[in-house]
Amino acid sequence: MCFDSWRVSAYHCAPMLTERLPLVVEPYRLAANDERVEGLLALSRLERLALDAPPQDGECQVRLDFFIDEQGRRVIDGWLKADLRLACRRCLQPMPVQVENHFLLGIVSGDELAAALPSTHEPVLAENEQLNLLEVIEDELILSLPQVVYHDEADCGLSRDQLSSGAEVESSNASTENPFEVLRHLKGKSDS
Repeated sequence: MCFDSWRVSAYHCAPMLTERLPLVVEPYRLAANDERVEGLLALSRLERLALDAPPQDGECQVRLDFFIDEQGRRVIDGWLKADLRLACRRCLQPMPVQVENHFLLGIVSGDELAAALPSTHEPVLAENEQLNLLEVIEDELILSLPQVVYHDEADCGLSRDQLSSGAEVESSNASTENPFEVLRHLKGKSDS
């Protein structure tokens, strides 16, 4: 059973998931039967996520509703949630970050169908009528990562003095080391 976008808040009331998410599914069959796939995916299985974040423990909660919309498109209305540890951009120490994302995917078999999707749908390629959910979920999780994360100043591994002295050092160096000062000095020698 699928839901409309106005019912997204129902996600927050869902019971705790305990089943493993299947890694490969038949999306056309699932869409034809209006089926839901939900479960947990171990974050340690997501190798590409490790390129953007340190190795992760824990699991990603996933819920995918497969259906055929009014225009005859096969669609996945999906949601994911994961508790990650990402590096603070100031002190580089890991910090907890909860990532949650709602997404709408159009199941396609080629570029022509992908181009015909509305802008609200992201294309997802089903090869040989199979869909690799591990890749799909990893893509959506990576797209959900915040661009930059910082600890609160009080919780950061850098002290308030280190945070402010760095700015002072940069500004004092900028005022004393003028890169054009050397040129001015050289020009003065050539004039004499």
